[in-house]
Amino acid sequence: MPLRTRRVLQWCSRSFWARRARRLLPALFAVLLSVAVVATLLRPETLGKVRGDIIAGFFYGSNWFQLWVGAGYAASGDFAPLRHLWSLAVEEQFYLLWPLVMIAVTRKQVVRVGRVVLIFVGSALAVTLLVALLHHSGPIGECSATPDAYWQIGGRCFSIADVLYLSTPTRASGLLLGAAFAMVWRPNAVMRGKLGRRPARLDAVAIIGLAALAILIVKVSYLKADPSGAGIVADSALMRGGFLWTALATLAVLGALVHRRSYVGRVLAIPPLLWLGTRSYGLYLYHWPIYQILRRVAGVPLSVVEFVVAMVLTGVIAEVSYRYLEMPIRRGSFKVETAARAQAWPMQTRRIIAVLGLVGAVVVGFSGFRVATADLELNQIEASIAAGEEEVTSVEELLGEVTPTNTQPDPEPAPVGAEEPVVTTTTPAAVVAPQRDPVQFLAIGDSVMLGAAGVLRERGYTVNAEKSRQLKGTLEFLQQLKDAGTFGDVLVVHLGTNGPIARDDLDTFLEIVSEVPLVVMLNVRGELAWRSSNNELLASIDAEGDNIVVVDWLAESQNCARACFSDDGIHLLGNGQVFYADVIRNITGT
Repeated sequence: MPLRTRRVLQWCSRSFWARRARRLLPALFAVLLSVAVVATLLRPETLGKVRGDIIAGFFYGSNWFQLWVGAGYAASGDFAPLRHLWSLAVEEQFYLLWPLVMIAVTRKQVVRVGRVVLIFVGSALAVTLLVALLHHSGPIGECSATPDAYWQIGGRCFSIADVLYLSTPTRASGLLLGAAFAMVWRPNAVMRGKLGRRPARLDAVAIIGLAALAILIVKVSYLKADPSGAGIVADSALMRGGFLWTALATLAVLGALVHRRSYVGRVLAIPPLLWLGTRSYGLYLYHWPIYQILRRVAGVPLSVVEFVVAMVLTGVIAEVSYRYLEMPIRRGSFKVETAARAQAWPMQTRRIIAVLGLVGAVVVGFSGFRVATADLELNQIEASIAAGEEEVTSVEELLGEVTPTNTQPDPEPAPVGAEEPVVTTTTPAAVVAPQRDPVQFLAIGDSVMLGAAGVLRERGYTVNAEKSRQLKGTLEFLQQLKDAGTFGDVLVVHLGTNGPIARDDLDTFLEIVSEVPLVVMLNVRGELAWRSSNNELLASIDAEGDNIVVVDWLAESQNCARACFSDDGIHLLGNGQVFYADVIRNITGT
């Protein structure tokens, strides 16, 4: 941002936008076309959703599109090869307005730079304060379960965390600070001053900045699991000043980089890092689609081998793009260089390349047609959950909720011959919640169980399962079930997929279900940060002689044959749903 602001001060807005277009559009268009082709050939079921991402990416509106459809940067479960374009959208939306802002600021013959800098810094601080005030520190689940974590506008739910993370105004603090820095930090002037002769001071500041960036990268995240067991929460360290600290640390490093005698600048100018810097735009654009193709859905960690393959592919593709697409177009010599290169090839090679080019053009055209006409389909997880939601029993039905009546009996008639009627009163009895017939086979869980709800119901279970459900948020409901006399002979519980389980919550759960003859709990599978801790905690309560049986679902599920799990390795497909119910039947007999 500082370097670009300096250029904007020197160029007219038309020249600025033309240069930005030559810099950004070629590689972006290459990515969009490549994603369309890959989705058509390898993931045709995703074309309907990918279409929206491609259009949003083309118009630099990915951040707002993701907010509209409710699929933020950290959302999992979808094939999302273009989700990273939100940051490019924020940047370009800012730069579309920035030349106009700078022209307005510098319109007068005498510009008070200090005043302009104060405006920019003040605006950055105001944005930081606004984000901190709007931040919701509580759990983030489904909109119906955690309404305080959402803004409801026009019947749609918008995650507060996603809005603060993705929207252009709330991410403007770093851009504004960069603009202010560019106006006061002039490299030539610095070299003529005291700092020009004492680069060690700048090096010290830069080292502090690098250390701060390292700490922020390691310690601060966007979303994280609340260790108390509340669920997934937005990291308060990020929302309450994290963006500002990241910008300040970055500027501390940049201040030294532009100093010609800086030691830190010389270290960061070694050839490998220079290569990374010059290819950074291509590396940014290409890495995410490659990662998504390898892992198939967002939110699934790459294996070590997959990560190495992804890094190598990203580097090779970024280098080819830089040499043969980006730089020639930036220099305005793409046609000349391509023609000269073709002339140097043997005729046979030119024919082969011509044929490949024709085939490629046909494939691209076909892919464009398929993307434009594809239906919007549910992904594997969404389809499984949608089917399960038709089979569950609601909370109200389980509780047998009815409105109790408490009518006071009429007064007794007065005795015959009495001069005055005698009025007797009856003290109303305490209202007791109506007891419903116990549910002999009751299953309570999250979206994993929701996928198998149909099979479980066929086998005699009453199922109550919801997406994003946590044990902590289910305790009150379980207590209500106990008070209503809903528990029968068997209770199956599968929770822990959506975040860590706290020991206190587990103890409360055990107390609530202590009188149920048989309680079956399943542990967690999938590449989740809290899987090991949750499974160890559940294993600790699996003791002989009590009413609790813990099923090692992580181990048992390895025995399920083909088409058992969706691409995230957690949610159930057809065979997995039957296998899941079979594992439960092996314990309960039903």
